[in-house]
Amino acid sequence: MASPDIEAKLAPLRAAVREYADIIRELKANNAPQNDIAKAVVELKARKKKLEDTEIELMPKDASFDRPKLEDLLKRRFFYDQSFAIYGGVSGLYDYGPMGCALKQNMLQVWRNHFIIEDSMLEVECSMLTPSPVFKASGHVDRFVDWMVKDVKTGECFRADHLIKNHAEKLISDKKTSSELKEELNDVLNRLDGFDNNDIQNIIKKYNFKSPITGNDLTEPQAFNLMFPTEIGPTGDFKAFLRPETAQGIFVNFKRLLEFNAGKLPFAAAQIGAGFRNEISPRQGLIRVREFTMCEIEHFVDPENKTLSKFKEVRNMMMNLYSADAQMDGKSFTRMTIGDAVEQKIVDNETLGYYMARTNLYLLKVGIDENKLRFRQHMPNEMAHYAKDCWDAEVLTSYGWIECAGHADRSCYDLTQHANATNVKLSAERKLDAPKKISGLEIIPNKSVIGKNYKKTSKEILGKIGALKIDEIKRVEETLNESKEYIIETSDGVAKLSKEMITIKPFEKTIHVEEVVPSVIEPSFGIGRVMYAVLEHSFRTREGDEQRNFLDLPPIIAPIKCSILPISSNERFEPIIESIVQLIKAYGLTYKIDDSGGSIGRRYARTDEIGIPFGITIDFESEKEPHTVTLRHAVTTEQVRLELSLVAEVIHKLCTSIYTWDDVKKQFPLFISEQK
Repeated sequence: MASPDIEAKLAPLRAAVREYADIIRELKANNAPQNDIAKAVVELKARKKKLEDTEIELMPKDASFDRPKLEDLLKRRFFYDQSFAIYGGVSGLYDYGPMGCALKQNMLQVWRNHFIIEDSMLEVECSMLTPSPVFKASGHVDRFVDWMVKDVKTGECFRADHLIKNHAEKLISDKKTSSELKEELNDVLNRLDGFDNNDIQNIIKKYNFKSPITGNDLTEPQAFNLMFPTEIGPTGDFKAFLRPETAQGIFVNFKRLLEFNAGKLPFAAAQIGAGFRNEISPRQGLIRVREFTMCEIEHFVDPENKTLSKFKEVRNMMMNLYSADAQMDGKSFTRMTIGDAVEQKIVDNETLGYYMARTNLYLLKVGIDENKLRFRQHMPNEMAHYAKDCWDAEVLTSYGWIECAGHADRSCYDLTQHANATNVKLSAERKLDAPKKISGLEIIPNKSVIGKNYKKTSKEILGKIGALKIDEIKRVEETLNESKEYIIETSDGVAKLSKEMITIKPFEKTIHVEEVVPSVIEPSFGIGRVMYAVLEHSFRTREGDEQRNFLDLPPIIAPIKCSILPISSNERFEPIIESIVQLIKAYGLTYKIDDSGGSIGRRYARTDEIGIPFGITIDFESEKEPHTVTLRHAVTTEQVRLELSLVAEVIHKLCTSIYTWDDVKKQFPLFISEQK
């Protein structure tokens, strides 16, 4: 909780948010025009943003964190760097070096163990190339867009909201800008997220914003689809896209996955893979990129029963929950158990709550600071019309609160869209408590006659007939009685079906199961964002020495688990080093030998800087039988002495959380070096 002084400064801003929340509630209660509600929502979002920006500004600053120093470390030690740097680089694309690659792979392996293995999920790997009709059905072709403006002379493109933000911030920081104009521009920044193309054009025109590179005029805003288009095959006729998410590959394979799971609900499928988004102007390092690794889960569940037996395992977990109501009332997040949140219907259902809690555990396990983690519920105006409930895991970084993982109850939208587009049933069966009699009309195709008359499209016609619902079958019957034929649109033109080709008759039968289109609960992770947040949260400065920075990475994700450091380059140490290496390899641990020149203290600093949690030091005492070494803990710089034969096992237990460093200190004597 904030201090009384800070709360006093935030109180009027919280009241301003509450004021507009009440106005919106009143407008909705009175069935006000949608346009009036939309205007009020824009004002509410502006006030919310001002409150949140002020909250972040008033937070106690972490004196040990210096972003330029972290960025220098990450680049210098090649965690990652801009792709194609020797050619000038490409914004939004990054290459991971040895340290970054190992760190990322360790985080992915922890994710796989934590989610896929722990919950027996079905893992798939689907194609990154996706035919255009798939994304037409999912809505990406029409709605996956940002607003863009161009330099009228050079054609240089700029994301419109970023251009306005950069121009406005530059003017606000200029001492010559009047206080009235600064206030206006701050208001523009607060409202920017809710702007449409007309709002953007009016702002650019009003303040005479130009191209930031040439100073030329700008075009009117244009919608720009963020998917990378491509073609499959040599003709260029088969249009496709690089996938912007991995989820659609799971949805289109639902039928096969359901069969693999013996036709039973619920079940979860997961996929780890690359996604691509053609960002207009990428920024903020790994936060907004054009190619990224996603980890997504699609949990298929009966829409009428979203309880989950494993929810009891997490129901008492305390979490930072920032509900939509709290946001509307200008409040901060609340710390409460996920069980209480589900019982009070703050979180819609147990399955969604379970995945939120599991995400909370994962993020803490890989090194996110719990005090800088919250789960923010989407406001009603943020959610898609089909969504039941959505929560983002947001992490506080030097860039502000960033979304690292989304959790959405997407209802049955995705499967329904793909079923409608393909005429393939994407449904499961629900066992009834008692048999039930049903009656209605059914349509029976004469496959041989249809096949004879429509050889090319017979399969397509049969699929469309099979997908007809009861009310549609009634209309088919009426059409046949009136005009003697029923017309279906196919990919090869019109198909005219006569009574000889289809028969409609009433039916009555007893059923023991009924068809149900599953709802989907979707947790979706951007691993690059999680990784960057972990690096920020683990960046430290050694007390008493501002020049010595290091990464306090959890051992489970550390790229290199231990360093091997002979006190000198004496040849007599080589057999001991080789013995240690063999023991380390036997446990599958990564290691780095540093027998270079320089003092042992300087070498410790080099290994600390890249997040190596443990160091094995070989000194002259190590030559005595039985051979012993010292084991150093990078964070505390404490050391213990233990037998060489035990060191690999101890490090393995430290890296798998079987031991803590305190456990090790209880077992082995502390070693105080002569330097200390």
